[in-house]
Amino acid sequence: MTDHSLPIGDQRVTTGTWIEVRAPYDNALLGRVPACTSEHVHQAVAIAKSVLAQGPLPAWQRAEILDKAAVAMASHVEEFARIIAGEAAKPIKTARVEAQRAISTFQFAAVAARSLAGEIVPMDASAAGAGKLAFTLRVPIGIVGAISPFNFPLNLVVHKLAPAIAAGCPVVLKPASQTPLSAIRLVEMLLDECGLPAGHINIVTGGGATVGNAIVEHPDIAMLTFTGSPEVGWDIRAKAARKKVGLELGNNAPLIIEPSGDWETAAAKVAVAGFSHAGQSCISTQRIYVHDSLVDQFTEALVDRVKNLVVGDPMDEATDVSALISVSERDRVHTWVDEARALGATVACGGDIGNDGILAPTVLTGVTPNMTVCALEVFGPVVGIASYTDFDDALRLANDTRYGLQAAVFTEKLADAMKAARTLDFGGVLINEVPTFRADQQPYGGLRDSGNTREGPHYAVEEMSEARLIILNA
Repeated sequence: MTDHSLPIGDQRVTTGTWIEVRAPYDNALLGRVPACTSEHVHQAVAIAKSVLAQGPLPAWQRAEILDKAAVAMASHVEEFARIIAGEAAKPIKTARVEAQRAISTFQFAAVAARSLAGEIVPMDASAAGAGKLAFTLRVPIGIVGAISPFNFPLNLVVHKLAPAIAAGCPVVLKPASQTPLSAIRLVEMLLDECGLPAGHINIVTGGGATVGNAIVEHPDIAMLTFTGSPEVGWDIRAKAARKKVGLELGNNAPLIIEPSGDWETAAAKVAVAGFSHAGQSCISTQRIYVHDSLVDQFTEALVDRVKNLVVGDPMDEATDVSALISVSERDRVHTWVDEARALGATVACGGDIGNDGILAPTVLTGVTPNMTVCALEVFGPVVGIASYTDFDDALRLANDTRYGLQAAVFTEKLADAMKAARTLDFGGVLINEVPTFRADQQPYGGLRDSGNTREGPHYAVEEMSEARLIILNA
C-alpha cells in the first residue's frame, strides 16, 4: 500500500488527509491519495495560468512529447494494466486492451499537434476586403479543467490530456476518486519520462462537491471536459455558463438484428460487448431488438455464450467479468433486474449475486420500454432482448430514448443500412457491428443526454483551440 503525492507545478503535494483507494473486487486497500480542497484547486489553476502566460510550446515540441508518451506507454502496458485491474476491477486481459488503446490515443494526438493550422480567408471576395491578406491561427483556448470517470481510468484520461497537450493548453485534472492511481502514474510518466514541463498538467484528487465544484466555478478555467452521468454533466453545464463545456455522458445503446443480418456473429459480439468490464461502458450493448423470425435462435446462442463467461478475480487471466465499481452500484443494477422481472421480463440467465459478491452476467427477454433496464443506462452486466416484426418499428424503438450516443444494425440489405443511417438519431450508427465499438481516432460523441461534443484527438484539439483572425493591410 502506497501513499501518493500529486504533481502540482514542480512540487509533489500531500494534504495531511487521505482518501483510501480500495479494490472493488475484494476491498483490498490499494493506496491512499491526498484529499484536496478548493485551495489546492486554486493553487493548481494559478500555476497553470503562469504556464499559459508563457505561451504554448512549439508544435514540434508538443508532438515530440506525445510521441515519447506513446513509446513510454508501450513499455508500461503491463504496469498500467495491473493498476487498472486493481482499482477498477477490470479483468486483466481487458485492462491490457485499455493500456494498448492509450498508445494509439497519444499517437493520434501527436499527429493532431503537427497538423493544427488555420486557414486563408479570401478577403478580396468582397470590395471591402480588396488589398488585404487575412488568415487564422489556431491558439490554445486557455486552461482546461478535466474531470474523468472511473470506467476507463487510463484511456479516457489520455483522451483529455493528450489533446490538451497537442493544443497547448495547461490542465487541471480531477480523476475519479475510485480510480485515481492510473491517472497519477500517467502524469508522473509524462513529467519524468516524456519531457512535459512541470505545471502543464496538475492533478487534484477529492470529491465532486469540493474539488469538482472548485474546478467548475473557477473563473480562470476556460474549458471544462467532463465524462460521467448526465445528471452531473448538465449540472456542470448550468454552473459554467460562460465556459466552454464538453460533455460525454450516458447511453442505453440499441442493437437491431434484421433477418438478413449475421445473427450468429452478432451473438458472439454481444457476449463481449454487453459484459466487458461488467457493462460499465457508455456504449455497452444494452437494448437488443431481434426480428421475431430469429429471436429464439439468437437468444439461445447468446445465453449459451454468456453462461460460459468466467466470473471472478480481475487479476485472473481467465476472468471475463468481475465486480462492479461498488456494492451500491451492484445492488442498484440487481434491483433494476428484479423490477424488470416483476414487470414481465424473463431472466434467461444470470440475475443473481454470487457467493463472491459479483452480479452474474444477465440476459433478460421480453423487455419493454417502460422497464428501467430499457429506459435508463444500466451500466452493469445486463442486456435485454425484445422481438419485432417491422423494421420501422425497430428503428422507432431504438430512437425511443433520452440518449443518443451510438446505435447499430446487423443487415445485409444496403437499403436497410442506409435507412438506419438516416433514421437513427445518434452520434454514431454502426452497420454489422455492435454499438460498443470505438476506435480512438473516430469522432466520438452523442446527442441529448449523451452529451454535446466529439472526442478523438483531432476533434478534441479543435475543441481545445480557437481561431484568431489576422488581417494584413497590404
